[in-house]
Amino acid sequence: MKKLEIYDPALCCGTGVCGVEVDPVLAQFAADVQWLSEQGVEVARHNLSQAPQAFAANPVVKAWLEKEGNECLPLLLVDGQIGSKGRYPARAELASLAGLNIETPAPSIYTDAVAELVAIGAAIAANCEPCFKYHFQQAKKLGVSRDDMMLAVKTAQSVKETPARAMLQLAHRFLEEDPVELPVVQSCCG
Repeated sequence: MKKLEIYDPALCCGTGVCGVEVDPVLAQFAADVQWLSEQGVEVARHNLSQAPQAFAANPVVKAWLEKEGNECLPLLLVDGQIGSKGRYPARAELASLAGLNIETPAPSIYTDAVAELVAIGAAIAANCEPCFKYHFQQAKKLGVSRDDMMLAVKTAQSVKETPARAMLQLAHRFLEEDPVELPVVQSCCG
């Protein structure tokens, strides 16, 4: 695991998230640094106003301060090398710099068009004619093809008919010449 050192500009406290006007970037960065620590990354954070000796003691930081002044801050060192300067990196970049492999979630495929296909299927399953007509029109407006709508209808019908087929098979087993003996049922739904 890599070691990250953060050299902040002069802040009022260790995180810069105090006072009446909290900078949301600093608040997010503080949360991201906490998250890095929870992932087992060694993180050291130095504030120019509270730990100027840390800036003077690090030759990389000292050289950048002499070259650019406070404009180079914040400086983020990864194993002693510059990871970023002059800005607070987002969590994904911090994770990458720290050598963490975080998976980004797959983008959603649930679009308005997909929602209308689902609604068409639900209308079929519920035998709801007004629902079907409404969602058919909505899907058309969104450019959904008739072929895709037909696939949604076929899928819904297949799901809807599966319990009916199972009931028909059960009825045939009961009505055969040698019916299956089942326990006596006291009520239809209990």
